[in-house]
Amino acid sequence: MPKPAETGCMPQSLSFSGSGFLSVYQMGAVKALWDLAPELMQSAPKVYGASGGSLAAAAVVLRINIDQVQKTIFEAAREARKFVLGPLLSKFNLMIILQNALRNFLPDNAHEKATGRLYVGVTRLSDGKNILISDYKSKEEVIQALICSCFIPIYCGLVPPSFRGVKYIDGGLTSFQPHYGKRSMITVSPFSGEIDICPRDSPLCHHYLHVCNTSFQLTMENLSRVSHALFPPSVRMLNKFFDQGYKDAADYLQRVGFNKSQEQTVSATQNWS
Repeated sequence: MPKPAETGCMPQSLSFSGSGFLSVYQMGAVKALWDLAPELMQSAPKVYGASGGSLAAAAVVLRINIDQVQKTIFEAAREARKFVLGPLLSKFNLMIILQNALRNFLPDNAHEKATGRLYVGVTRLSDGKNILISDYKSKEEVIQALICSCFIPIYCGLVPPSFRGVKYIDGGLTSFQPHYGKRSMITVSPFSGEIDICPRDSPLCHHYLHVCNTSFQLTMENLSRVSHALFPPSVRMLNKFFDQGYKDAADYLQRVGFNKSQEQTVSATQNWS
């Protein structure tokens, strides 16, 4: 089981797992970390994300307004719930909704801020290899990388998006939690498992599934979360996931003993990379 990151020793990188509509959980965690440990966030040398988690990673690196992102996810969920098949219906195009939102949210210099710090996990369609994109030449390239990372075949459409002429699909299919198990890494996931910030299900369940570079606790609650990630629940329930993400991140900081003195230590090493 990965040890909780020793937040006082050196700047910690961040890793956000695949999450689908439950990216609202990760947004809640991001908000808590900004509120309670801003220096930790500012000093993170690398921020990784796969699938829906890439949006949370982008929110950290590009300082996207969390309330705006939360609102967009809620609106997309409302739209999906209008149809019996939800996101699978052709009338609902999650990628267009996401693309339009990113064009509004991302700053014009997003590529400058993201290069070398935002690592977006994607799966190359030609050979199924997991790739981490971290070099961007324009704001549009940042958007393309995020769209590629979130694209689930059939669920999101039949024609995969591309980045610099190469077709990619969902990064979570080949590495659900980028750099899982690495040292100096804080992991965040809306699914319970051997993750730093995640829901805590029954401690009596000791069965874990290690697959696609992540840890997944075999509980009924987790199976329900998988369903919610793909087929969004009510906005009221999504808001509860957001609040839970905030609480779990706050609990993590308390668990590892992060305090103001440690915050100053991280600040002193802010330029480390």
